[in-house]
Amino acid sequence: MHPESDAAAQAKWEKRKAELVETIEQFEAELEGINNQLKTTPTHLKWDELPETEKFERLAPSRKQLVDTVKMIAYRAETAMASIVREVLARNDDARSLLRDLFRSEVDLLPDLEQRLLRVSVHPMSNPRSNRAIAHLLDHLNTAEFIYPGTNLRLVYSMAGQAATENSVPDKNLLDQEV
Repeated sequence: MHPESDAAAQAKWEKRKAELVETIEQFEAELEGINNQLKTTPTHLKWDELPETEKFERLAPSRKQLVDTVKMIAYRAETAMASIVREVLARNDDARSLLRDLFRSEVDLLPDLEQRLLRVSVHPMSNPRSNRAIAHLLDHLNTAEFIYPGTNLRLVYSMAGQAATENSVPDKNLLDQEV
C-alpha cells in the first residue's frame, strides 16, 4: 500500500489480507489431513486382501511358459533385425526405436497368386536415413525368401514408391510397361 493511503483503503486491505490468511490456513489444515491419511494407507496389499472385483486370473503355468517362449522368440527376432539395421546406422542406439516405428507403420499387402508371391510394401519412414536402414533390412529379408505360414506364397518386401531392388521380384505390370 502507498504510505499516504486513507484509512478506508487501509481497513479494506487488512480485511482482504485476513481473508487470504484464513483461506491459506484452511488449505494447510486440509493438506495436513491428506498427508496423515497417506501415511496410514498401506503401500502393498496381500492377494487375500484384494476385493474380488480387483483380482485377476493368473495364467496356468503351461500357458505362462508358452507366452514367455513366444516373447523370447519375438525379442530374439527383434535383436537379429536390430543388428542388421545397425550395419547402416551411424548411431547404434537408434536401431530398436527405428524397428518399433517400422512395426507400427502401415504396409500394403498385395498377393500375386500367379507368381506365388505376397508383396509387402512398407510405407516410407519420416526421413531418408530411416528409409535407407529399413531398405537394407528388407533386402536381407528378401534374400532369406521366407514363405508366408500356411500358404505357398513367398514374401517379397519393398518400400512403397521406390523401385524394386535386385533381390526382390519386380512387379509384373512394371515389366510389361518397360517392354
